[in-house]
Amino acid sequence: MDRTAKQRLVESLRATFDGANAVVVTHYLGLSAGEATELRRRMRAAGAAFRVVKNSLARRALEGTPYGHMARLFAGPTAIAWSADPVAAAKASVAFAKENPHLVILGGGLRDAALDEAAVRDLASLPSLEQLRARLAGVIAAPATRVAGALQAPGGQLARVFNAYAEAA
Repeated sequence: MDRTAKQRLVESLRATFDGANAVVVTHYLGLSAGEATELRRRMRAAGAAFRVVKNSLARRALEGTPYGHMARLFAGPTAIAWSADPVAAAKASVAFAKENPHLVILGGGLRDAALDEAAVRDLASLPSLEQLRARLAGVIAAPATRVAGALQAPGGQLARVFNAYAEAA
């Protein structure tokens, strides 16, 4: 690879790091081509992406980004998973690693916050942004539903009382 190609790759990686809200660093030694394709497919479905990186170029791309603290993780056969959703990359990586022992999670980052393997697994157990929004909408809608039910209850009780008097007479 010539110098200009390396520079373009570093710039591409830097743009990836700048645009990501979460990055997971993994070792992929032993993954077959089919397994890697399946992993990429699952990542896309989850809203994340997966890429094998050259360590020296990745370390260079990390300089000046919020993920600079991850440089120590880039040794050996390294790949990264990233996403705009802070949970998506971690969820997809952890789920695949449970099924395939060849994918080993090393750590990662949430912008300036460094994550070790346990923290990535904890992050994967959190609900996604869409799930949190749905829960919040349910919590906001619940009081309105209860108020409507409470307002309808006296009228319904009054109707039952009148019906009971009408049937008794």
